[in-house]
Amino acid sequence: MTLGFVLALAGVASAVILSGIGSAVGIGLAGMTASGAMSEDPKKFGKYLLLIALPGTQGIYGFIIAFLAFGKAQVGMDFSAGLALLFACQPVAWAGLISAIWQGKVCAAGIGMTAKQPAESGKALVMGVFVEFYAVLGLIMSIFALNKF
Repeated sequence: MTLGFVLALAGVASAVILSGIGSAVGIGLAGMTASGAMSEDPKKFGKYLLLIALPGTQGIYGFIIAFLAFGKAQVGMDFSAGLALLFACQPVAWAGLISAIWQGKVCAAGIGMTAKQPAESGKALVMGVFVEFYAVLGLIMSIFALNKF
């Protein structure tokens, strides 16, 4: 096993792990807020569901990039190719980590707003989607970088 292959696998792992951590934290933040809000009105679960799930998309983006990068990793690849693959995975890894956490915070606030003003749930969802944009940019940049192989 070459050092290049180990670096490539580190890129694959970072894409899944970092974006997955961000998604778990983001979903946790939104889920805790929804649990508190549902203790007062459990019938609003449907209005909260998308806001709880939204930060989970970054973990999916990380998995997609990891899958694509793993397909390009070769046991005998040289150091520079492995390093390039490692770096290609970083945009989705870090954008996923940070944006999912912040998206969870925005969605938690949106759940609080929806609890008091149920008719405004669409606005809460739109605000959460604004944060998603930066995760999508990380996904796109990682795809562009992987396509250079």
